[in-house]
Amino acid sequence: MVKVVKSTVMQAPVEAVWDVIRDFNGHDRWHTIVAESHVEKGWPSDRIGCVRNFRLTDGANLREQLLTLSDADMAFSYCLLDTPVPLLNYVAHVRLSPVTDGDRTFWHWESRFDTPPGRERELHDMVAEHVYQGGFDAVRAHMGLEGS
Repeated sequence: MVKVVKSTVMQAPVEAVWDVIRDFNGHDRWHTIVAESHVEKGWPSDRIGCVRNFRLTDGANLREQLLTLSDADMAFSYCLLDTPVPLLNYVAHVRLSPVTDGDRTFWHWESRFDTPPGRERELHDMVAEHVYQGGFDAVRAHMGLEGS
């Protein structure tokens, strides 16, 4: 099993960052690799069990299901249902915490998944850099925090 853990500190209040990432279907507005997204069955994007169906800029289509969402903890988890990339049994957790020194945000993003033998490092690095680090950088740009 592969485990990916990435974290960062954002130069913005935790509530402001949560406002951006809380919308499970909002990643097409800030993540540069997501071209378009919709929630299936017309469900709200904060309903546990909703499925977001989205297309990446390279044309790949993915489906992910929201497993948990807590405004009190500023956290959510989700799993991959369908993906052209062999990230098997993929479950991810996202959590924000306030950094009171300077009113900043600590953002923790992690996942565990299985891969075909021999592809562990490749897929670990793809998730860590293109998805997670790319997401951190994209939210910074979306919020006008590039220098942070």
